[in-house]
Amino acid sequence: MKRKGILIIISGFSGAGKGTIVRKLIESNLFSLSVSATTRKARVGEKEAEHYYFLEREEFERMIENDELIEWANYCDNYYGTPKKYVNEKLKNGNDVILEIEMHGALQVREKFPDSLLVFVTAPTANEIKHRLIHRGTETIEVIKKRLEKSYQEIDAIDDYDYIVVNDGLEDSVAHIHAIIIAEHERVARNKDLKKKLKREFEELLKGDY
Repeated sequence: MKRKGILIIISGFSGAGKGTIVRKLIESNLFSLSVSATTRKARVGEKEAEHYYFLEREEFERMIENDELIEWANYCDNYYGTPKKYVNEKLKNGNDVILEIEMHGALQVREKFPDSLLVFVTAPTANEIKHRLIHRGTETIEVIKKRLEKSYQEIDAIDDYDYIVVNDGLEDSVAHIHAIIIAEHERVARNKDLKKKLKREFEELLKGDY
């Protein structure tokens, strides 16, 4: 019986290290990464169709109008969204798909994919988040302050996630999330078809002679 793919949504505060965790998970070749679209400019080292699809605002808005996105949101003055086609194809073929998206978009996806797995990543402390944002050196102090304010506003939404992972060490955090995904595949709620199959087999077995 073919295993169904799980849609895994990974979110977290800016600076928590979720992007690095996702890259490590993808490097294991066990998961497919759904590349999001955004209207923000590429950072140094980011590649088109690998990190994001970098779109003009008009093009992104056309995708919204044409219902080509699973979810979308405006975050810190830029659009972010998840193209629909790739995700549906991968799940249908039994692949686990990871989406790295912000919290508002994650909750939109949960409405459309009730069986999706939501994982939230945070650093151990707010001060550590601030330190990581400053240390990566990609944004101005004004933008960093906006990101910290946004994180504060999002705290209560963590309750809508299935798991929270404290990223106090990259390898441990990657292993933790990997273990969560493995456990999710074994959940009874995800194995209703297997239960039905076993029931039919036992019914046939018990009809026979011993």
